[in-house]
Amino acid sequence: MKAIVFGVTGQDGSHLSDLLLEKGYHVIGVCRRVSTDNTVRIKHVLDNPGFRLVQGDITDAHSVINILKEHADVDEIYNLAAQSHVAVSFKQPALTWDITGKGCLNILQAIADLGMAGARYYQASSSEMFGRNYDERPADGDFDSKLPVEKYQDEETKFLPQSPYAIAKCAAHHMTRLFREGYGIHASAGILFNHEGPRRGETFVTRKITKWIGEFSAWLKHSGLTLDHIYLDENMIYADEDNFPKLRLGNLEAFRDWGYAGDYVEAMWMMLQQDVPDDYVICTGETYTIREFLDVAFKSIGIEDWTGYVVQDPEFYRPAEVDYLRGCNKKATEKLGWKPRHSFEDLVKLMVDHDVKTNDYY
Repeated sequence: MKAIVFGVTGQDGSHLSDLLLEKGYHVIGVCRRVSTDNTVRIKHVLDNPGFRLVQGDITDAHSVINILKEHADVDEIYNLAAQSHVAVSFKQPALTWDITGKGCLNILQAIADLGMAGARYYQASSSEMFGRNYDERPADGDFDSKLPVEKYQDEETKFLPQSPYAIAKCAAHHMTRLFREGYGIHASAGILFNHEGPRRGETFVTRKITKWIGEFSAWLKHSGLTLDHIYLDENMIYADEDNFPKLRLGNLEAFRDWGYAGDYVEAMWMMLQQDVPDDYVICTGETYTIREFLDVAFKSIGIEDWTGYVVQDPEFYRPAEVDYLRGCNKKATEKLGWKPRHSFEDLVKLMVDHDVKTNDYY
């Protein structure tokens, strides 16, 4: 089996490459040419005889066509390439559109024009497409019940995007459906809720938190002091004559459905093993606030009350916030047989442990 992975150097691309190589695939990883090394997440597979890294740009239709022509015998094509930072999309909406929206069209159009009927396509859609919209159901599933309702999003929930990133993802999602229904391409989309891990980009809120904890732990250790010896002011943490900046975050009240990225790429692969292409919500079905993420993360290094270590900074608030995301994975569970293997607590611990070890705390 042979697969092309667009966006191979990202968190999901690296995890998916690991999975496919374990299954005996030949993997063609596509990444843009940049002047600095961006292969840190895939360095461990660069020497694998089953892996080949090629340069390409999904915003350039000719680049996409040339890659697919060279690998016309490919079995599976995964589009994980995107400008995926929501905050950046407000500052660079045109770039976000070109990569996240138009890039999908370039790949699908190339598949259709080249007559690659045997290739199966996966599109990485996002829970950000739901925006502020959600459905409701009784907490016990009985619509005659007087129990409080619970909010959720599934494959039937209407999209109400709240960012240029989400709008571009909506366009790519609908384009995938169009090429499936109009051109007969085996094209599926995974509507993935937030999925994290040690390979997550350092500007995303979860990794920003755990990376700060790792660096703070290392600073405290190398100062030779303990938590009992530090004191705090508005912006800094002090230990004797040394100091460390506080963790600066935006909205702490947003609810997110967080899972482990390594679990979610398995669902991507499962979608392309189905005889009939379709769209699936991939999530844990649980939701937590950023405050709750902070609770678990800080407790792992012995801090029960983190409020003195964190500053809420207006710079990190979105112009339009998505307040609540909680998916329903019933369809993926029943049709794909997929379930997440890591709990919320498992995920946070995995990330904190990685960043603490990376910063030589142990």
